[in-house]
This record gives sequence, structure tokens and C-alpha cells, in this order.
Amino acid sequence: MKKKHGVIGLFSRLSMTLFFVAWSTICIAQVADISQVELMQRIKANHAGLILDVRSPEEYAEGHVPGAINIPHNQLGSRLAEISSYKNKEIVLYCAVGGRAAKAANTLRAAGFSKLLHLDGDMNGWLSNSSLPIKKCQVC
Repeated sequence: MKKKHGVIGLFSRLSMTLFFVAWSTICIAQVADISQVELMQRIKANHAGLILDVRSPEEYAEGHVPGAINIPHNQLGSRLAEISSYKNKEIVLYCAVGGRAAKAANTLRAAGFSKLLHLDGDMNGWLSNSSLPIKKCQVC
């Protein structure tokens, strides 16, 4: 009986994990992706819109997409006034791997921001492409 409970428990935990992964993917899927190459082209042409890094200030300082501003996803709701001029303009969101960007997209969508884009691969993808520039700062 114990072995059966263990298998059922494992299956239950696995099911919950898959549910949360699927939910996160669905949330981010509602926001169109922008490729790293396309974002870099827009940055070079000064036509990138707002690039919003929703990671922690420490992660941002270690390296971020050039031109990005940092508002951590858990502070976004209280700092919407800082980006209110972008309510009807494109905002490119990214975090490390996508989970926090999905939460930020939901916060922004609920506040009436509609032109949201998600950086394909997030910062981990950007870092894995050695041809893309990374901005670092000592004090951000």
C-alpha cells in the first residue's frame, strides 16, 4: 500500500508541476514573441519602444539588454506611473526564463497596456548568443 501511495503521490506532484508549466506557457503565449535579432535591429534603429527587464536589480546590474529599464515584476503594479506614457506603445518584456515576464504581462494587461511583446528566450537566451551586446552597470 505504501508503494502505491508513493507512486500516486509522485504522479500527483508531477501533474501539478506540468499544470504550472502549462499555465505559465499559456500566459506568455498570449503575448507575441519578438526575436533577439529583431529586437537588436530595433535597438540599432532607435525604434525598440520600451524594453522592460522585470528581474531583480541585482540581476539587472549583472547584465541586461542595452536600453532596458528595470522594474522588478513584484514592484510593477505600484510603479505603473513610471511607464504610463507607453500605455499605447510597444513594450518588450523579459526576465531570466519567462515566468516573471508572464506575471508582468498579466499586470500590464490588467492596467490597460495592450502592445506587449515577449523577448524570445528571455535573458538566458540573450546571454547564450555571443553576438548580442550586454550592458552592465556598477550602480543602476
